[in-house]
Amino acid sequence: MVEGADDTPHYAGHRDRLRDRFMEAGAAALAEYELLELILFRAIPRRDVKPLAKQLIKRFGSLADVISADPDRLREEIDSENVVRELKIIQAAALYLAQSAVLNKPLLSSWSALLEYCHSAMAYEKKEAFRILFLDHKNVLIADEQQQQGTVDHTPVYPREVMKRAMNLSASSIILVHNHPSGDPTPSRADIEMTKQIVEAGKQLTISVHDHIVVGRGKTVSFRQLGLI
Repeated sequence: MVEGADDTPHYAGHRDRLRDRFMEAGAAALAEYELLELILFRAIPRRDVKPLAKQLIKRFGSLADVISADPDRLREEIDSENVVRELKIIQAAALYLAQSAVLNKPLLSSWSALLEYCHSAMAYEKKEAFRILFLDHKNVLIADEQQQQGTVDHTPVYPREVMKRAMNLSASSIILVHNHPSGDPTPSRADIEMTKQIVEAGKQLTISVHDHIVVGRGKTVSFRQLGLI
């Protein structure tokens, strides 16, 4: 070794500079792969992670897709349980923050936060799932429950069970939410028919259906805005 040579790994200075840039200018000053680097720093303390960050973004499509990816798919790309764990922690924290913006708050006055939460919770699911948001007489969210999970394009939903659960919670109204793993949130004929059945069941019990939200990739669709409720 040459006397006086600096054996500090080349990526050490890069990590410090990237962290400083994030703290000074925020996330908007960083590319997606650089934000992913910041996450990977914790999981892989002694390695240049820029190539891996770029690889994962290219493989999954976006930072959100990487963070939301199925753990087994992540393991196919990198043999590191540390990375999988860090990404899932970030995903859980993001969902918690989105949920906290709507829980115990009047939903109809914080609609954009509700849509953001629904998108965070369901947009990247690989199977179709159906959840219900239960509201009290002041339209405050009192419960958020996933009722069913189905296949890639179908979820069985039973209006009687929906109303039974609403009555158990003393809910005055509900908002239906489900995702389309295909990414296209356009309601299907089956979606429309199922919603009509739940609306009719609710009328018999004076439980109103405020809306039915369909979540796709990067977009949500509201039945009420479409005139379907």
